[in-house]
Amino acid sequence: MDSAASEKSIIALDGWLKSPAGIYVRQWEQACLDELTVDIFGYNAVQVGLPQIDALAANRMPNKWQAATRLSHLDDVALAAGNKQIAVALDFAELPFASQSLDLVVMPHVLEFAAEPHQVLREVERVLIPEGQVIICGFNPASLWGLRQSVRRITRSPYLPVAGEFISLPRMKDWLKLLNLGVTRSHFGCYAPPARTTQWLNRFAFMENAGKRWWPYLGAVYMVHAVKRVKGMTLIGPAWNKKSASAPQAVPATNRK
Repeated sequence: MDSAASEKSIIALDGWLKSPAGIYVRQWEQACLDELTVDIFGYNAVQVGLPQIDALAANRMPNKWQAATRLSHLDDVALAAGNKQIAVALDFAELPFASQSLDLVVMPHVLEFAAEPHQVLREVERVLIPEGQVIICGFNPASLWGLRQSVRRITRSPYLPVAGEFISLPRMKDWLKLLNLGVTRSHFGCYAPPARTTQWLNRFAFMENAGKRWWPYLGAVYMVHAVKRVKGMTLIGPAWNKKSASAPQAVPATNRK
């Protein structure tokens, strides 16, 4: 996927997110991100892409930015979402941040629509501090929505944006492992069938709890949380003196006459 195709696919995703299914996904992701980011501490956090969601709303870091591919996205959505400081990254493959300068990076639906997803991940690894954290959201191809999308050539009616290359969670974990980004948690959600109306999606709301219990890995959307591990780094604690004390010697307090 070249840069032009990537830009078109992101525009298509913008339109899809306004549909009933898109609103359903945004609501689940917003709730899950609020739960994940509220207890992540540090100084600098960045949300890359999807300004329709305020991924850092619950986070309490003093410096929070948002990066997007086009200024129009920010004009329409991001400024109204939180009035945060905004950094515009025209190319996610070259993030405009210093190496080892960020404590947290959140990427909702970026890699599956990026022209060079591996390069984007390498950039994320570069800008994260040691033990820095990254949260990635993506569509799950091993789901009812993924199955519905795979037969689009027969039905000629795609359910998700056509230009996206959806990445399975095991494959995503392999990519992260190669960059020493250790996965700590993963979450699945949106178990309702691929309906196109709010009415039908609401009718299948009971499947959220059922899916978490009976088929937890088949949610339409997943979220993976990883930490940057640095080989050879050792946490240094207090330098306790382990030298054993010498045998006590009696010292007279006064001299006897």
